Amino acid sequence: MDFQTRCVHVGVNKDGTFNSCTTPIYTSSTFYWDNLTTHRGFDYTRSGNPTRRALEENIASLEGGTDCRATATGMSAIHSAMFLFKPGDHIITGHDIYGGTFRLFYSVLTEQGLEFSFVDMQDLDNVRKAIKPNTKGIWIETPSNPLLRVVDIAGICGIAKQAGLTTIADNTFLSPYLQRPMELGVDVVVHSTTKYLNGHSDVVGGAVVTRDKERSERVAYIVNAIGQGCSPFDAWLVLRGIKTLGPRMEAHQKGAIELARFLDKHPKVERVYYPGLETHPQHALAKSQQKGFGAMLSFDVKGGRPEAERVLNNLQLFQLAESLGGVESLVEYPETMSHASMTLEARRAAGISERTIRVSVGIEHPADLIAGMSHALNKI
Repeated sequence: MDFQTRCVHVGVNKDGTFNSCTTPIYTSSTFYWDNLTTHRGFDYTRSGNPTRRALEENIASLEGGTDCRATATGMSAIHSAMFLFKPGDHIITGHDIYGGTFRLFYSVLTEQGLEFSFVDMQDLDNVRKAIKPNTKGIWIETPSNPLLRVVDIAGICGIAKQAGLTTIADNTFLSPYLQRPMELGVDVVVHSTTKYLNGHSDVVGGAVVTRDKERSERVAYIVNAIGQGCSPFDAWLVLRGIKTLGPRMEAHQKGAIELARFLDKHPKVERVYYPGLETHPQHALAKSQQKGFGAMLSFDVKGGRPEAERVLNNLQLFQLAESLGGVESLVEYPETMSHASMTLEARRAAGISERTIRVSVGIEHPADLIAGMSHALNKI
């Protein structure tokens, strides 16, 4: 089936009693057994739930994985995936990753014995040079958050395969509609389903997709053991949202490219970060490994924090809020919001400054978005 057809139909036909056209929400916390040794596939919702399983089947199909585990949040998906490693293992990751991921790696998992190197992964030589005898994995985030840097996924996977390393990619920014890392060699894909998969800013959730049986079994064991599974109602909300993933992403992209082109020509904007612009340094790479360029962009205003604050305080239509991927357009300030958990030194090393503003472009009409942004920029 075509991708969009799978969005609508995989994981849906679960009701053999009444033939419901949508997946039922199984709110039960427990399921009774037929006898002391057999049951109908589910015994306790922490371990597994029919609604959650339907979502997992859907996401696994879209990403091209063997299996999937849906979790309570995007961060719980990342944390669950990191249990593929053991104390003493070294993981290479980008220097410009999402602030919450940086905090988990830098402040939490290091206390549990994992070691991380944060490098500029745009240059594959940096990745090669970072490999140590105890290196076990590479964490890929592309495009990166918030500066939309693009990493050569196939190139990274080639390095990892040669060294016997596990590759994990965060595909939240593009969704499987626009990018499928497993087709480029990635072993594990994670998502914050809060974002584009759900698409309506009314649920938090995550997913870990695996391509081989051994890792699938390990992730399933961990999600159950530490109680990371998402609730049945949240799973149902995400499954409902995925049905419109394709049309939504097309609408998102239409607005994003028009807004990016507007910002790129504005006299009060210093730089725009959007891979869809031909001036983006990784435009050709993004075009080669992505179906489209997505709806996330960032830009630096000319000046500093006062000018950025003036823009943020005078926006029309855009809502000042963290998160992304909903049908409404959001704008946020990485310095004090999404990346505040990074150290100041790490933010500056990644290129995040007091001039940087991140935008999640919704599905509103592009002309209205441009008018709202123009109003704010003209207040500088």
